Amino acid sequence: MGRVTRLMAKARPATIRQTEARRVATGDGGEAPRDESVGVVVEAPLTIDVERAESYTLLCTPCDERALAMGFLFTEGVIDHPDELASLERCLDDPATFRVRLKTQPPRIDDQGRNLLIVSSCGLCGAESLERKISALPAVGDSLTIGAELLPRVRDELRQKQQLFQACGGTHAAGIFDAQGSLLAWAEDLGRHNALDKAIGKCWLNGRNPAGSGVILSGRVSLEMVGKCARAGIEVIGAISAPTTLALDAAERCDITLCAFVRDVRATLFTHPRRVVTNPS
Repeated sequence: MGRVTRLMAKARPATIRQTEARRVATGDGGEAPRDESVGVVVEAPLTIDVERAESYTLLCTPCDERALAMGFLFTEGVIDHPDELASLERCLDDPATFRVRLKTQPPRIDDQGRNLLIVSSCGLCGAESLERKISALPAVGDSLTIGAELLPRVRDELRQKQQLFQACGGTHAAGIFDAQGSLLAWAEDLGRHNALDKAIGKCWLNGRNPAGSGVILSGRVSLEMVGKCARAGIEVIGAISAPTTLALDAAERCDITLCAFVRDVRATLFTHPRRVVTNPS
């Protein structure tokens, strides 16, 4: 059994589909065309139906769906704490749907102060509306300080846990870590936002408030990602790839330390660098 086959065997069957494909050479002197079986990450809808409010349908990798629903409800401002949930259950008639009941009247999609940057994107027409959304994001606390050498360490540990990515190369990952660099929760998904929501949701489902933690991300950092971290109280964002300008603006406003281009021997601190301590040589 080959390495990729072993990795795929560890992954949940519903997350990868075997597909027949043909490999061809794209340059001179390449190998002859050959047919092969390729693992492709599964993309499937998940509906989060909030009673007396909206129904949200996400396209995701079908694993850790309960954590995804929990994280989404929290980071998108539908709830401020898991205690507000009366129930969060998978629908027996439709396993791709989670039914949600809240103990109080749920907020509407156009309520002021909500962080619905993703599902309300069709309504974000114009700089004024976007600025209002960014201004509504909360500032995080100031309890976390880490050593710079911790960033590549948690990046490598997260990478080792990315079984789906190693098997098919089609997923992102997010890992929540503490001041000692221990991963508290991690998740994979075809979507960057979903992976982050899953990791945050896992924290809450395990009885741990993610506030005061850091997060390591496998991809770029956009406005929506910073917004979710602000809602969760995450103080340090470490990313393997680049940030966007709106991500920097939001991180600056929310007092989040944003580190991008995390490599083996360097990282780039864009906002509030005080939380990352370096050892001078």
